[in-house]
Amino acid sequence: MALGSYPCVTLSGVSALDVVDETFLAVAPARVAAAMATRSRWRTWWPDLTLALQDDRGPAGLRWQVTGELRGSMEVWLEPVLDGTVLHYFLRAEVADAAAAELVAAARTRRLSAKTMAFALKAELEAGRPAGQAPERER
Repeated sequence: MALGSYPCVTLSGVSALDVVDETFLAVAPARVAAAMATRSRWRTWWPDLTLALQDDRGPAGLRWQVTGELRGSMEVWLEPVLDGTVLHYFLRAEVADAAAAELVAAARTRRLSAKTMAFALKAELEAGRPAGQAPERER
């Protein structure tokens, strides 16, 4: 094999979907984790997906195995940053028999659902806190 040439594997009928998002919440990771732990909310945020919890990492976040419209994994990692939390969202999945335009549309839909989830948590958990005011410290 010549330098620079690599074997290639082509998967027929499978397309990869990778979605990454970040949102800052002015609350401690433990509060975000507690709000995310409510399983009934998962169906609200991702109604077409079946989620099997793989790893509950407490204030560090959650990982799921995903089936339904997609097959793969999803993760919310909660990173303590300054006086709050950066909610990192990762979705790595396969979409069967998706044309390029369908894959682009699926990625957009999944990015919007990630932001919808993050902004719902942000609105709920930061409610009543004036802009610019430091969040309350966990006791």
